[in-house]
Amino acid sequence: MTKAFDLVVHGATGFTGRLVVEYLLQRYPAGSGLRWAMGGRNAEKLAAVRDELGAPADTPLVVTDTTDPASLQALMDATRLVLTTVGPYQLYGNELVAACAKSGVDYVDLCGEPAWMRQMIDAHEAAAKASGARIVFSCGFDSIPFDMGVFLLQKEFRQRFGHAANRVRGRVRKMKGTFSGGTAASLKATMAAAATQPGVLDLLKNPFSLTPGFEGPRQPSGAKPMVDDALGTVGGEGVWVAPFVMAAINTRNVHRSNLLLGHAYGSDFVYDEMLITGPGAKGEALATAVAGDKSLGSDKGPKPGEGPSREERENGFYDVLFLGSDDAGHQLRVGVQGDRDPGYGSTSKMIAEAAVCLLQDAPQTPGGIWTPAPALGDALIARLQAHAGLRFGVEAA
Repeated sequence: MTKAFDLVVHGATGFTGRLVVEYLLQRYPAGSGLRWAMGGRNAEKLAAVRDELGAPADTPLVVTDTTDPASLQALMDATRLVLTTVGPYQLYGNELVAACAKSGVDYVDLCGEPAWMRQMIDAHEAAAKASGARIVFSCGFDSIPFDMGVFLLQKEFRQRFGHAANRVRGRVRKMKGTFSGGTAASLKATMAAAATQPGVLDLLKNPFSLTPGFEGPRQPSGAKPMVDDALGTVGGEGVWVAPFVMAAINTRNVHRSNLLLGHAYGSDFVYDEMLITGPGAKGEALATAVAGDKSLGSDKGPKPGEGPSREERENGFYDVLFLGSDDAGHQLRVGVQGDRDPGYGSTSKMIAEAAVCLLQDAPQTPGGIWTPAPALGDALIARLQAHAGLRFGVEAA
C-alpha cells in the first residue's frame, strides 16, 4: 500500500515542533520529493500555525490524537514515519510507540528518559523487529552529537590502531543556549516516576540500563567536580570538569549503541561525559557552582512550549571534545560542533535530518529499537554536516 506521507510531524503546534516544520519548509519544500505533513491534536490550531509560519496553504494537516485509537490507526495508515516532539514521552508516548512497533511504521523522537526507553524496549522491541518498524530514540542534542561523536572516534581509532578505544571521555568545551522546557518537564516526570514506580530508580542509576542482558565494567559516576588529568594543564594548572546534565541519558545511549553494533567499542568499554570549566581556582569555583545548580528541575525553568527567541537560538552553539585512548597509550581526539543553541535550533534540524536519513539512506536497517549511531551511521554524519550546521572532525593532539 502506498501511503499518503513519508513523514508526519506529531506536535507541530508545539515550540520545537514548529521549528521542525520551519526547517522542513526551508530544506524539503513541496516538490523536493519528501511528502510530509503537520500533525497535532487540534485541526484549527494546526491551520493557524501553518499560516503563522507562512507555509503554503496546501501544506497537509493531519489530526494526530494518540489517545484516540481511531485517530492513531489513521495516522499509522497515512505515513511511513512519525517524527514526534511531544514529551515527556513517558506521559505522552506509550500509545504511539506501541502503534508504530505493531504497524511497521518508523519513529523518531527527542527522548531523554532512559527508564521509559528501557520499558519500551522490553515491551515493544520484539514487535518492532517482527513488523520492520525502526524506532529511533534520542534524535536531538541528547544524544546525536555524543552518540555520533563516539561512533566517529571509534571508526577513526580502529583505522589508525587496529582496534577500538576502550576508554573515551566526552568533554563539553563550550555551550551557549537554554535547555528546552520539554527537557525540564521530562526530568520532573522521571523524578516523579522514580518516587512511585518500583525499579525506575535502579534503571536510572545503572549505566547499562539500555543494554538488556549485558553489564559492562564499572563506569565513572561523573557526579563530582574534579581535575581531569586527560586534559593536561593550562598555565601549569590542572583543568577542572563538572557534572554534565545530559550525561545520564547520553552515556546510556552510547552503551546501547555499542551493544547494537556487536560491541564494536569492546566489552570493556568505559565512557563518561563532563563539562570543562577551566584551570585553577577559577575553574574549580565554576565547577562547584555547576555541580550545585538544580535550576533545570525547579519551577523557575522553561515550561513546555516555551523557548528562546530566534536571535537567542541563532546565537547559540556547542563544542564537544571526545578523547579516546587504549591501554597501549594510543590517543585520538574528535570534535563535534553545532551552530545553533543545543535545545532548540540545533535539535530541530537534527531530528528532521535523522528522520529523512532513516527514510532515504537506511534501507538496510532492520526493525527494532535503535539509537542513532547503529541505525544511521555515516549517512547521518554526512547529512548533519551538509544541512544541519554540525561539524565532525579529528583534531590534532
